[in-house]
Amino acid sequence: MSEPIIRTEKLTRTYSMGESMVIALRDADLTVHAGEFIALMGASGSGKSTLLNLLGLLDRASAGEYFLEGTPVSSLSRDELADLRGRRIGFIFQNFNLLARLSAWENVALPLAYRQGQFGQQDQLSRAREALSRVQLEHRVEHNPMELSGGERQRVAIARALVTQPAVILADEPTGNLDSNTGIEIMRLLKELNAEGRTIIVVTHDMNVARNANRIYQMRDGVLKESEFDHVTH
Repeated sequence: MSEPIIRTEKLTRTYSMGESMVIALRDADLTVHAGEFIALMGASGSGKSTLLNLLGLLDRASAGEYFLEGTPVSSLSRDELADLRGRRIGFIFQNFNLLARLSAWENVALPLAYRQGQFGQQDQLSRAREALSRVQLEHRVEHNPMELSGGERQRVAIARALVTQPAVILADEPTGNLDSNTGIEIMRLLKELNAEGRTIIVVTHDMNVARNANRIYQMRDGVLKESEFDHVTH
């Protein structure tokens, strides 16, 4: 099998809380190959978000190693991490994280705008429209978030995650603020993206969401373990 797209070795994250140390993630070993769909489950405070932030290059590990497409990220500078994150990782958040004063296409184009002048405005608009079309929102490109439903906002967030054509999409409770029917539609879209070859890692409390994945991992007290559930539903 080819080199894993993600590989961690004893990845650990600790935090100082006054005079004590809290271990938020403990010796996590994870291997993900291109095109896999992984679900991370666990109670609040179990370490899911800590692991997701490390995988998304939003935080650095206290110990252990993380290889993204074979690159040991601990050796990278802050600017190199930001560049790698901007090119290879797309994020989908529970609360959408859209800017209210910007249109749908402007929100989607933000990751391109941050790329230090690599994309002109017309190129940003073209790529954003293409990403919005992929999530069936080509008719809403000029609408701002307040004019969109919850499901439409989440689809804008997915389009924003796609606009840089990342290798990995990280989704943190992507259906958490949606009604059940809209959540099903969002998961159907994520499964379609996965079927097209996108590598997807989803953090969720919902087993119905997790069962869309190829593999399910459970987290408890910062420890990551692969679940024994029968979860393949493709």
